Amino acid sequence: MSVILVTGGDGRFANELKKFNTKNKFIFLSKKDLNVLKFKSIISSIKKYKPKTILHLASLSRPMKLHEKNISKSIDLNIVGTCNVIKACEKKNIKIIYFSTSYVYPGTKGNYKEIDGVRPWNNYGWSKLGGECAVQMYKNSLIIRACMTENPFLHKSAYANVKSNFIFHNEFIKIFLKNKKKKGIYNIGGKSQTIYNFAKKYKKKIKKKGELQFKMDMKLKKMRNLSKS
Repeated sequence: MSVILVTGGDGRFANELKKFNTKNKFIFLSKKDLNVLKFKSIISSIKKYKPKTILHLASLSRPMKLHEKNISKSIDLNIVGTCNVIKACEKKNIKIIYFSTSYVYPGTKGNYKEIDGVRPWNNYGWSKLGGECAVQMYKNSLIIRACMTENPFLHKSAYANVKSNFIFHNEFIKIFLKNKKKKGIYNIGGKSQTIYNFAKKYKKKIKKKGELQFKMDMKLKKMRNLSKS
């Protein structure tokens, strides 16, 4: 049974992943166990658990405003921390799986393919793209540009003029587990639709918001081809 070491092992996605039975042995490490800002901490965990793969989930996501107000924290956790993990993986010849985001795309035309140009429209996207840059330098890697959310949908309102690929964590995990051995870059998400239309199916009383006008949805042909193979 191969060992997959998970950074950010006490986060929202990691807690959902813990509910799944798999053939792999996932080792979930919190910041207390593995601090991505300390290279020695990463190496120490690698020596202890001897993983074949690191699933790098440790990052700063919400609230989005924090990436504008505290740039240093965003840079440290999403860029510097990722760079440290990559250097450790390269040193020990370990595969890395990095969760990026659909926010790396410009949000102007929609239906983005993995080979399309990237130009984030907010600091969160830039911070995740910064991490991506380091990961792409290391060929033993899988980058997943994800679009997912918690179940149930947390918010009281949703954008009616933002097109996206939201999918709940549990459905996302099923796709991820089938394809975690791949390398390269993959968009993973659900049906292209407005965030409001997605949320309305599960939360009837949700209200509409309309401040943004983005088309952040991704083309999922590559993901669907994976499911057929």
